[in-house]
Amino acid sequence: MTIHHTDVGAALTSGVSPRVQALVAEMTLDEKLAQLVGYWVDQGDEVVAPLSGEKITSAAYADATVHGLGHLTRVYGTRPVDPIERAEWLWGEQRRLKTETRLGIPAIVHEECLTGFAAWKAATFPTPLAWGASFDPDAVELMASAIGRSMRDLGVHQGLSPVLDVVRDPRWGRVDECIAEDPYVVGTIGTAYVRGLQGAGVHATLKHFVGYSGSRAGRNHAPVSAGPRELQDVFLPPFEMAVRDGGARSVMNAYVEIDGVPIASSPEIFTDLLRRRWGFDGTVVSDYFAVEFLRSMHGIAGSLGEAAQLALEAGIDVELPGPDAYPHLAERVASGALPEAVVDRAVARVLAEKEDLGLLDADFADAPTEIDLDDAEHRALAHRLALESAVLLRNDGVLPLATPGRIAVIGPNADSAEALMGCYSFANHVLAHHPGTPMGFDIPTVREALESRFAAVSYAVGCAVEGSDTDGFAQAVAVARDAEVAIVVVGDRAGLFGRGTVGEGNDAESLELPGRQRQLVEAIVATGTPVVLVLLTGRPYALSWALDGNAGPAAVVQAFFPGEEGGPALAALLAGDATPSGRLPVSLPRSAGAQPYSYLHPLLGGPSGVTSTDPTPVRPFGFGLSYTTFARGELRVDGGGSGAATVPRSGTAAEVRAGDAFTVSARVTNTGARHGADVVQVYAHRAVASVTRPVAALVAYARVDLAPGESAEVRFTVPASRLAYSDRALRRVVEPGEVELRLGPSCAMVDEAVALRITGPTYELSGDDARVVEVEVRRG
Repeated sequence: MTIHHTDVGAALTSGVSPRVQALVAEMTLDEKLAQLVGYWVDQGDEVVAPLSGEKITSAAYADATVHGLGHLTRVYGTRPVDPIERAEWLWGEQRRLKTETRLGIPAIVHEECLTGFAAWKAATFPTPLAWGASFDPDAVELMASAIGRSMRDLGVHQGLSPVLDVVRDPRWGRVDECIAEDPYVVGTIGTAYVRGLQGAGVHATLKHFVGYSGSRAGRNHAPVSAGPRELQDVFLPPFEMAVRDGGARSVMNAYVEIDGVPIASSPEIFTDLLRRRWGFDGTVVSDYFAVEFLRSMHGIAGSLGEAAQLALEAGIDVELPGPDAYPHLAERVASGALPEAVVDRAVARVLAEKEDLGLLDADFADAPTEIDLDDAEHRALAHRLALESAVLLRNDGVLPLATPGRIAVIGPNADSAEALMGCYSFANHVLAHHPGTPMGFDIPTVREALESRFAAVSYAVGCAVEGSDTDGFAQAVAVARDAEVAIVVVGDRAGLFGRGTVGEGNDAESLELPGRQRQLVEAIVATGTPVVLVLLTGRPYALSWALDGNAGPAAVVQAFFPGEEGGPALAALLAGDATPSGRLPVSLPRSAGAQPYSYLHPLLGGPSGVTSTDPTPVRPFGFGLSYTTFARGELRVDGGGSGAATVPRSGTAAEVRAGDAFTVSARVTNTGARHGADVVQVYAHRAVASVTRPVAALVAYARVDLAPGESAEVRFTVPASRLAYSDRALRRVVEPGEVELRLGPSCAMVDEAVALRITGPTYELSGDDARVVEVEVRRG
């Protein structure tokens, strides 16, 4: 794409205040470039970013800040620092930037906040895959608000979350950072996170824009082979929702290349799509070292200056974590290769963000003197999400545990606090480099929580998460034989770049449980003692051996890194103090060889008689059992927001004009004896269209809590966009034709179906079309 530099100067007068325009006009080039970089003050030898050991910022801090600074990188999140002592340093540093630089502009402070504020002593919440399993945007918004409050109180302005990558291959190490394999679930829950964080005064950063999770063979940083239709229909919708409906203020690029073009160099993505089509007016920041990677990993730039110009012209405003490439923009401007107006455009955006955050007028007079980063609100929200996200995959009646005698608690994750937390938790991300440093907050293990709940608990580790040592099997078998029920807790250990079994850079060739954990479970099952298998993982594993047939565990519970309250929440669920209500946000794979797989597959993507391989998942997207039962029915389509749909006569299809909203309603009843929550799911199946369509695609969902015998009508006002897709001309359209709407407990199970006929001419979506289904629950 050709950059039209004559358009760049005009951008300064559009969307920024006269104050910002005046500041840009007053700045020297050195002062401008200082606003376009961060500085990682504490970065040392710890590997907490890709290739960070080789790419530590070289400029001395005093030299890097002489003209001001755009961002301070991970002030609290790089090493364990006392929050109050660090806040005192930060307030002083911001005062120094105000008083000792010519223009007196403070820095934006950014931190990671994927599973909570990534700082020592701060609360750690369930990982995003657990958010998806909860199907509860309201709880996620409350969690994000609590995270944002902690960050803002300590002088942090921007959070590098949420991750809106749609899961495409469970072998990818960063699956635990993702929300789901369905774009609408990712979009609604991710947008709720954005609203919560920004409502607390901290700007959210959407990542990784775009296509990162589609890398070949699930390998981190690998090329992506995604066509424009997959990009438009799968990868982009969550980001569009978070920008247009959530008002996200920042976006971070993906490291990957798509069809040979590195995203960090794509003006088509950051300028044409993000800004011109979607109207985004915030800042775009680089993923760490991504600008330099245009030279060293992608090979499309011959120098740091060329890499910097490519990224800046594409629309990346700020280089993070530090000034590796963007300082070389000075020589590009001096040579005439880069008009200074392109620099001005990015500077104006950064200053506009600082103005919006109140930084230009802040005096930093009084640093906080006390703070509780893990207060009662944090813990209550952590417990709620941990409860709501645990998925019961199998149960022959052993759960809930009634009045057990001796319980055996076995497995490498049973007494591990680290096993409850994801890759981007502070404990697994940073404290792993500081052995002996306490967690700084309370995080009971599953064993500890069960010992608090039940009187007679014995314990054996059995084996490690990784490795081939089976020396502990004999003790574990003996402990199991002496018990009435064995709770075996296995799964992952999150880490980075080879440290652990899942997490950034920890991609998998196999989807078998790591190490000898499967053999441990099978050895315990062979004792004849009923086994409850509890999985603490960051990805779904191939579990047909545990879920199919009669030879496996009596019950299986899947928990995706449930956070600091995961132990007590799981103990409550096993004991029957609460009822499981999580649903699978990803398909449970049959094997690694069946990947990549998505429930959003066309007919040819499923099983057939012309291939000997079967990609059918062991448990489908949306699946989850309960201790109670639900009846769903009375599915109907009638007049929606526009009143345009017609109520069908018996045996006929409802009709709605393409582009009009309509209402889908259904009744759900708790027919069991326990309080519980159902996730009401409506899917669309379209047999004929101009392009192939998924066998089933989620249209709407709602989490509904019901007492025994209680009933509720759930009404979904469905906008046209929920039935849209990219046609052969790559227009996002709603085409006339027949659609079957299905009500069921998962994408693969149908309780009831109704026909819908879309009439009139093909309707092309615009930015004004609604993207979110309105949900109303009428009880009684």
